Amino acid sequence: MKLRLLLIPFLLCFYFSNANNIQVNNISLENLNEVSNWVHVEFDLAWENSWRISSGPSNWDAAWVFVKYRVNNGAWTHGIVSQANSVAPVGATMDVTSDGMGAFIYRDANGSGDVNFQDIQLRWNFGSTDTDDIIDIQVFAIEMVYVPEGAFYLGGTTGNESNKFHAGGFSTSSSYQVTSENAITIANTSGNLYYTGDNASGGDQSGTLGAQYPKGFGAFYCMKYEVTESQWLGFFNSLTETQKTNRDLTDASHKNSDGVISRNTISWTGGSASATTSAPDRACSYISPGDMNAYMDWTGMRPMTELEYEKACRGPVLPKPGEFAWGSSNIASNAYTLVNSGFSSERVSNPETNTGNAIYSDTNGTISGPLRNGVFAASAVNNNREETGGTYYGIMEMSGNLYERCVSVGTSQGRNFTGVHGNGIISSTGNGTAVNWPNNSTGDGYSYRGGSWLNGSDFIRVSDRFDGASVIGTGNNRLGFRAVRTAP
Repeated sequence: MKLRLLLIPFLLCFYFSNANNIQVNNISLENLNEVSNWVHVEFDLAWENSWRISSGPSNWDAAWVFVKYRVNNGAWTHGIVSQANSVAPVGATMDVTSDGMGAFIYRDANGSGDVNFQDIQLRWNFGSTDTDDIIDIQVFAIEMVYVPEGAFYLGGTTGNESNKFHAGGFSTSSSYQVTSENAITIANTSGNLYYTGDNASGGDQSGTLGAQYPKGFGAFYCMKYEVTESQWLGFFNSLTETQKTNRDLTDASHKNSDGVISRNTISWTGGSASATTSAPDRACSYISPGDMNAYMDWTGMRPMTELEYEKACRGPVLPKPGEFAWGSSNIASNAYTLVNSGFSSERVSNPETNTGNAIYSDTNGTISGPLRNGVFAASAVNNNREETGGTYYGIMEMSGNLYERCVSVGTSQGRNFTGVHGNGIISSTGNGTAVNWPNNSTGDGYSYRGGSWLNGSDFIRVSDRFDGASVIGTGNNRLGFRAVRTAP
């Protein structure tokens, strides 16, 4: 067997998420074990603004790292890795998942600032190969945030959020506390979860969330940012031509252009050509449910549920009326001005102080589309949760920018979700194949939370479920997503 390291253009392969400049460098294959058919994939991993704390949120940020390979220039395949014989770098912990999809790498002690982990060795079980096979390797890294196990509250504020959760049998201002991953009945009776029916798109107000439906009590990792255009292309450009045709964001069922539409800059000329972007750090719009499911399946992650969304935003703190992801009802109201638009240094030149910053209808002005990930953390005058727009756990842009697609409690398709992770493999036509996920074609089973750059402030509140069970089968200029994975 011959092992060859493929050097694909840096942006697409080793710069998979760069809102905090995450980079995978110096990739090599070491310590080949021809008897047991495994080898170390060795690499360095660095990103900016990392942290780990043991008080307050008691959490950390991490990188989700996974491997793709191809044999003799064939289709890209997910590499199965294992904890045994893997070597964590100095200063870091490495948790390889039991299904072999990848590893979480994060600080092993409290601290904050940039990290640069050297000589990470991840055992890749390559299986049987011919002695003349040539194997190409890609390593991907995505910034994540750890949301620890623990009880939290849903909805139940004195605000006027649409279709909001509340404790069954009590007033709509009574929050419902999630205290375990046990099954939850949706009914307006004491001890159960319920939600108001302010419009027809909130859900059917019935059913049960089974024990396997992720409720947010258990620990999970959430993407720190929404999927960017460069992250999407890292996935898209690794597909076959047939798969690309069905996942093409420039076709008539998406943005219908290779030009810049609502700040989406992705272009693909078709065939074997690679798609391109001129704004790699920008949150990626025009993504349909089928696109989203394929990406999450391919990366070994899964969709976030509605309950996990609220946990990720407010943590264990009691809900406040009208609150946004940064924990208050304060919000900027003046139109933003951008500098360095489209670059990794893009920022808002006039962020507001002593209030929450987010892009939505009032602050959008003439921007007319999503901003680059982490823009308010880079722009804020004071580095606090409110001005940077961060959640309790440090997750960014959960109010505004692009809608978060979450698994709904409001339809049977959504309630059937069992938290299955993607297995790194999608169908030959480019569809995700994970069982009990929301529907690839119709989007049945998804809810739309957190609003977008085009919505009013009412829609970007944490408890608002105006589209808690809306069925939308296509992509548009307001729709993005981020993925999660249950903690090992």
